[in-house]
Amino acid sequence: MIKSTLQNNTAPSQEVSRNGSQPIVNKVSPAAQTQTAEDDMNPDDFIALGKPNGDLKPGLYLIATPIGNLRDITFRALDTLNGADIVLCEDTRVTGKLLRAYGFKKPMQVYNDHSSDKQRENIIAAVQSGQAVAILSDAGTPLISDPGYKLVRLAIEAGLHITSVPGPSAALCGVQLSGLPTNQFSFLGFLPPKSAARITALQAWADAPGSLVIYETGPRLADSLTDMMQVLGDREVAVTRELTKMFEEVRRGMLSEVIAHYTENGPPKGEIVVVIAPKGEVVVSTESLEQQIIKALETMSVRDAAEMVAKASGKPKRAIYTLALKLASK
Repeated sequence: MIKSTLQNNTAPSQEVSRNGSQPIVNKVSPAAQTQTAEDDMNPDDFIALGKPNGDLKPGLYLIATPIGNLRDITFRALDTLNGADIVLCEDTRVTGKLLRAYGFKKPMQVYNDHSSDKQRENIIAAVQSGQAVAILSDAGTPLISDPGYKLVRLAIEAGLHITSVPGPSAALCGVQLSGLPTNQFSFLGFLPPKSAARITALQAWADAPGSLVIYETGPRLADSLTDMMQVLGDREVAVTRELTKMFEEVRRGMLSEVIAHYTENGPPKGEIVVVIAPKGEVVVSTESLEQQIIKALETMSVRDAAEMVAKASGKPKRAIYTLALKLASK
């Protein structure tokens, strides 16, 4: 799951028409805005909640939530939240805003990568005692680049009821908007933050069929794209950000072109979904090679520039290095 902030907590919908007219805003009722969620709960407080409300079958409910626009929540998600006895979430402040926007007052507890085995055992015991437990991420679909799979595995072993309440997913939105092949794609989540580890991770996917879908942050984007080009070659790419929000943006082009853009303009704001085209045959002209080398030399040494362009083009490294030396001396 890619992190995101809910846009306009007092306005579940704020969309601008293409002709530039004023936004259409549907506001939440004042009563819903003044609702407050109960205090955060101790991991040992599950059993003390008392008798479940009976609206839902006891079990784990994996509920997708909006990735930016509050209006993107489903009716079934709202029904399930209404019937849940307890809400597990990454951050009670973020989830509290969502609950308040729709008038819910539910006990919440933090569940994340640092949650203990004891906490998971308490959650399982809560379901076994008859409680319906909702699991939410800060934004998007739970367990997708998010904590939760250990709890689900434990619930499966215990024979408990588990179901998904599907909805928004940043990865799928990115794939839809990319304009790249969607019949096959691989989701890589977040790559390692360090270049060496990132390159190693990418090498495992260099020959994978289908598009590649990657989560990234603004500050790391240019370096990450550069590593992608070094390992995968100069493929088509779509960089999507602020998905479903007012300033949603999709930048499409070749990796070399997108790298040049972010190198010149600096890192974008928000968190990002990068979609890379499948591996394919690319015919590269001498003129195109020279342009790639010149761009690379703006931020790299001759050796590094030659290595990156050789990898991207499939041309012999020695020939590219010789051309890079010639261009650098001009």
